[in-house]
Amino acid sequence: MPPTGTDCGASCVETAKPVITPAAAPAAVEVAQTAVAEVTMNVSYETLATLAVRTPTAGDRIYKDECAYSFTSPESEDGLYVSLFSFLGFSKQHALEYAAKTRHKVFLHIKRLKFKTEAKTCPSPTRLAIGLAGGFQDAKKFQYEEHVQIVVLPECAVFNIDDPKLPENIKRSAEGVNKAESVFKAEELNATTGTWDGELRQVSKHSETLQQLTNGVTIPASGWKCSRCDLRENLWLNLTDGAINCGRKFFDGSGGNDHAIQHYNETKYPLAVKLGTINHKGADVYSYDEDDMVIDSQLEKHLGHFGIDVAAMRKTEKSMAELELDINQRIGEWAAATEEGCKLEPLYGPGYTGLINLGNSCYMNSIVQMLFTIPSFVKRYYNEYKTIIANCPDDPNTDLRVQMAKLSHGILSGAYSSKPASEIDTSAIKPQSFKNVVGKNHPEFSSKRQQDAEEYFCYLMDLLDKNDKDNPISNVFSFNVEDRIECGKTKRVVYKKRRECVLRLVIPMEAATNKAEVEAYEAKKKQAEEKKERLDPKEMVLAKIPFEACIAAMSVPSYIDDYFSPAANEKVTVKQTVRFLTFPDFLLVQVKKFTFTENWSPKKLDVSLQIPDHLDLTTLRAKGGLQPGEEAMPVDQTEKPSIDAAIVAQLVDMGFPIEGCRKAVYHTKNSGIEAATQWVMEHMGDEDFAAPFVVPGIASKVEGPQPSEEGIEMVMGMGFSRQHATRALQATENNVERAIDWIFSHLKELNAPETAAMATDKVAAEQGNSKEYPVTDGSGCYKLVAFVTHMGSNTSSGHYVCHLLKDGKWVICNDDKIARSEKPPKDLAYLYLYRRAE
Repeated sequence: MPPTGTDCGASCVETAKPVITPAAAPAAVEVAQTAVAEVTMNVSYETLATLAVRTPTAGDRIYKDECAYSFTSPESEDGLYVSLFSFLGFSKQHALEYAAKTRHKVFLHIKRLKFKTEAKTCPSPTRLAIGLAGGFQDAKKFQYEEHVQIVVLPECAVFNIDDPKLPENIKRSAEGVNKAESVFKAEELNATTGTWDGELRQVSKHSETLQQLTNGVTIPASGWKCSRCDLRENLWLNLTDGAINCGRKFFDGSGGNDHAIQHYNETKYPLAVKLGTINHKGADVYSYDEDDMVIDSQLEKHLGHFGIDVAAMRKTEKSMAELELDINQRIGEWAAATEEGCKLEPLYGPGYTGLINLGNSCYMNSIVQMLFTIPSFVKRYYNEYKTIIANCPDDPNTDLRVQMAKLSHGILSGAYSSKPASEIDTSAIKPQSFKNVVGKNHPEFSSKRQQDAEEYFCYLMDLLDKNDKDNPISNVFSFNVEDRIECGKTKRVVYKKRRECVLRLVIPMEAATNKAEVEAYEAKKKQAEEKKERLDPKEMVLAKIPFEACIAAMSVPSYIDDYFSPAANEKVTVKQTVRFLTFPDFLLVQVKKFTFTENWSPKKLDVSLQIPDHLDLTTLRAKGGLQPGEEAMPVDQTEKPSIDAAIVAQLVDMGFPIEGCRKAVYHTKNSGIEAATQWVMEHMGDEDFAAPFVVPGIASKVEGPQPSEEGIEMVMGMGFSRQHATRALQATENNVERAIDWIFSHLKELNAPETAAMATDKVAAEQGNSKEYPVTDGSGCYKLVAFVTHMGSNTSSGHYVCHLLKDGKWVICNDDKIARSEKPPKDLAYLYLYRRAE
């Protein structure tokens, strides 16, 4: 056998440690090459040619960024091994196990050396962007040198990739993998990784078709004032009718009085330009219909309609991007939540592993850090890590269970959390594959945009439960709630049970304990606005709300109109009272800081909650069903329609919407697929074909609140379809605010393509055959163990951090930074996690 491959022994490929300076890099490579040359060679070219490899094609996914089962990367000490058959990446140990299990023995070994370049001072940002010229820049700059070799395992024979004697099949496979774009890189590019441009604009769909009224309005070059108040700055000119109104109020109290959006809500005229930003280069244009800053390709023409000469205008106010940049750099909530100014002690070791921000992924990082402090999650995924890995599917990168196990091992093992030996070392992991799996097919969670942490939590719980239907992991959070509904006319009652995994609390602003201070601050702020001045953010006074007031607000009765009562046989006003039927092991509480103004503009409440470390909800436990002296409301005797789920599923497979298919099967009396298909063909053009199905003749007698036309229009006014608005209102007892929250929490199912499985599940649920997930129960006494804080004006921007109680001390998790918390800002949080007191 001719000496062709190099036996690298038990250590496989010896590689150099990361180097500190560019000058050290060649020396490190020379050391590695010398180490290889000193060992014997034992695999021939003839043997190599017989080993199974594949040449990657355009459709193959190449995983050469990270191990499928761990967070080992090319920058790790032993580098990364990429199978030349499956194109999966592995650590050294997992590559050996994979080779033994599959007999696919040939790998491309990738080792990346990282070294620091000369530090550069980053100038202050001048635009709202990250990673782009003029925006926020990463002060740490590094260079990389990459070295690749072909390795055969378990023999650990090494071949140079440019060896002219390489068998042609091996050479093609190795070169294909080496040159191919990695899956992670491709997905990051699709989601605009690494940079974020807050000033990027799209051309408005209204630019070419905007109708402008001939109403004689001429706009002067200066001296503008809001038509509805006395404000003379932050003014917006509507490009349809020439109305001038003030903009929205910012979360710090600056801005306008929302009159421009009120004008839009009344007229539906979509485009407005910010006066004071108009100049020969353009202006700030906002599309209320598209809910975004846009480009008006016909701006000069549209302004000319009202007598404005763009060439003669000069910029006199800050653009919206400049204002947002100012606000994002302000102190206050951000400083408090991140404990700015405190000398925090970094923490390392098991359970103290940071998560790298992948581009506005702090909401995910905070939720994940919280979850892996919960014993059932540790037991399910971390303790079973080896079992899950050993029984994984062909592509572990797309399996949710594998990715949960991988992430739990990355956070809890301590393998990736040690004090960095130098500035170029990191002590954090990059949860890219986890994010990809969870966000797959979701328009928001797959993006680089900021998201609501509570919505992400609910979405993740839903995915995990569907992944393991026989043993849902969310049961530690789940609790049953009892709704007692009393007919306002007959006083008869009905009890209903529903399952929740988050306790959502409204903040009663009237319960503030410092009303006088808040009112004085508001008056001072108003005086400053009248003088066109702005108060120092340090002067802001937050309303102090006792947490007990939030609990009390949940427990008081509420009243629902237009509720069909079988007892009265008509629509009446009913009284609803909510109580706990069960108490979960872990209670996640969301305080609803995000609300809407009277004109449906998003608003964040500036409050400081007086949060107790210990919580007793025992008095809110339901007595359980009908009580002595109460008379039950009669059961609605309306017969539910019998709909064959199998026929519905067949129609859905043909591409028709579920609701239309249900109508077809009902109207053809379950007579078969042919009759139902014929009905669909005859009615698919009907305006309400895809609308929610209601049995003809009994719509007015369906027990419960029916969506009012006014409510539907209000939800549609937020940009949602009539179908989505109707479903949301039905699911939230005609509560418009809850309906909008419900839509955001159910975007996946609302936007996902309808499938036969969905059709079958829906029919089963409506006919009473749905499966009820178990919940835990016990004492209603709890102890605070974690909280997630949001900083910023709304859930689509800002930043999240998480605080965890570990070994009796608070820890702050701020993406990749884990440290001992000195001043945990419990009063500012958005989500609170309580554990049942032992």
